[in-house]
Amino acid sequence: MTFTVQHLNELDGVADQLLKAGQAHAVWLLDGPMGAGKTTLVKALCRRLGVINTVQSPTFSIVNEYVTADGEPIYHFDCYRLKNEAEAFDIGIEEYFDSGALCLVEWPERIVSLLPAESWTVQIRLEGETRIIEINE
Repeated sequence: MTFTVQHLNELDGVADQLLKAGQAHAVWLLDGPMGAGKTTLVKALCRRLGVINTVQSPTFSIVNEYVTADGEPIYHFDCYRLKNEAEAFDIGIEEYFDSGALCLVEWPERIVSLLPAESWTVQIRLEGETRIIEINE
């Protein structure tokens, strides 16, 4: 499944479709280069899920917890600044993954051996001003 996003106002519709397609997966891996729009996609997903907190990149905190209007937690990870997988292990990343709550992981390639086998990958790339979002089902 491939989505072409030319304008940010199209992202909520794409988020709806991704949430439907990925509903069986708790751990989502957001794969893409710097500036591709991973955090922007997380913001759209959280809007569609009814998150009541401010959604922002957890670059320095590594993980942000958001809560939906229904009280459901969503965990947003940014693994970019991790020096090694041990740092992720030390913050209890496996417990988050095992919680059953939605976990959105940016820069998953930094923690490959800690990722659950049933993770779902969403690839994002830029082609000029257009974002291409792909999932392999």
